[in-house]
Amino acid sequence: MNLRNLLLFGFVALLIVLEGTTTAFGLFGGSWNTALGILNMGLISAILALGVNMQWGYAGLFNVGVVGFVALGGLAPVLVSTQPVTEVWTTQGAGRLILALLIGLAVIVLAIVLYGRLRGRNRTLAILAVLIGGFFLFRAVFDPAVDVVESFQPATHSNLGGLGLPVLLAWPVGALFAAGAAWVIGKTALGLRSDYLAIATLGIGEIIIAVMKNEDWLARGVKNVISIPRPVPYEVDLQRDPGFIDLAASFGSDPVTASTVAVKLLYAGLFVVILLALIWASEKALNSPWGRMMRAIRDNETAAEAMGKDVTRRHLQIFILGSAVCGLAGAMIVTLDSQLTPGTYNPLRFTFLIWVMVIVGGSGNNWGSVLGGFLIWFLWIKVEPWGHALMGLITSGMAEGALKSHLQDSAAHMRLLTMGLVLLLVLRFSPRGLIPER
Repeated sequence: MNLRNLLLFGFVALLIVLEGTTTAFGLFGGSWNTALGILNMGLISAILALGVNMQWGYAGLFNVGVVGFVALGGLAPVLVSTQPVTEVWTTQGAGRLILALLIGLAVIVLAIVLYGRLRGRNRTLAILAVLIGGFFLFRAVFDPAVDVVESFQPATHSNLGGLGLPVLLAWPVGALFAAGAAWVIGKTALGLRSDYLAIATLGIGEIIIAVMKNEDWLARGVKNVISIPRPVPYEVDLQRDPGFIDLAASFGSDPVTASTVAVKLLYAGLFVVILLALIWASEKALNSPWGRMMRAIRDNETAAEAMGKDVTRRHLQIFILGSAVCGLAGAMIVTLDSQLTPGTYNPLRFTFLIWVMVIVGGSGNNWGSVLGGFLIWFLWIKVEPWGHALMGLITSGMAEGALKSHLQDSAAHMRLLTMGLVLLLVLRFSPRGLIPER
């Protein structure tokens, strides 16, 4: 890494330090609580950017369904670490629900087998018969089972619960969920042209979000799942610990503030370990013969095929890897928040913003994606309060009226304006990103 790149990372680090130490010019909060919050989500954003960079920067795959893979990863902590709802499992509802899911899986497998073994009109008729008949059989078993599960204490449960395992195990499971979905999507969509692949991933991502919002038996839908177990201590437990109280006093801090900072530092330590491991693996892969092959396929698929490379298979491979990283980040977000809120998964935050991070940082460069993740997330958080301050300054001498109200209300849109402006400036003056691909 050259001096310029180090200075860029140093600049982003300085912004975070200033956020924690000063309130200069009203631009920074002067709170380590806020600064560490930005740092933690910046680390996760860098991981998300790495995942998208694997797909786009390595192989040129245009995935605009990132939000779906993040949501699938976020589902893992609920299914793995929350306690099972034993009252539901002891009824017939849970058993019938599992039976319905097995029936659905069997119908899909049978349709795939028939597709491979039959030909012509017989294949079409057989597959239609299996799918239509299987659908009605599935719904006949599934709907009553769902009614039983969702009717149990809908204010607090209405779902199956999880396995009660340590939450850290949910992180690789979240990656597996996203990788499994990517395999299914890739087997059907990666043979399409790039624009059709984008449309397919966009649609499938929205389908995943719709399922999570509406299937209460899975993760309570829009009623959300709260109190997801954490891999670090709870603040209230630290505040009751005499040793921690004495430690906080030695730093001149009250236990409430010190406990919040300590928990965020512990999360930061976990996230740093994951990010460094991913960067190390990504750099090794990118500089290996496999990485050179992927970039050759990206630059000229026809020439790569002529050299005997299986382009579709390699595309599937990198699509699965990138999606798995996004799923891992999704599980980390839910663990950090201690809650799953499907209503917050929207393409603006979890697709568009991640793409901005990759493009601004430098497509095809792992360190560039990390830089873009930190920088864009810092701006995403800080631009809105900066916008309110700016509009307050502009309208301070204006008379009360429609124009002043309009300008003050428009401050909420400063985030989108700034993201577009940053993207335009980078594409104009550094088209390959702040840290270009080597």
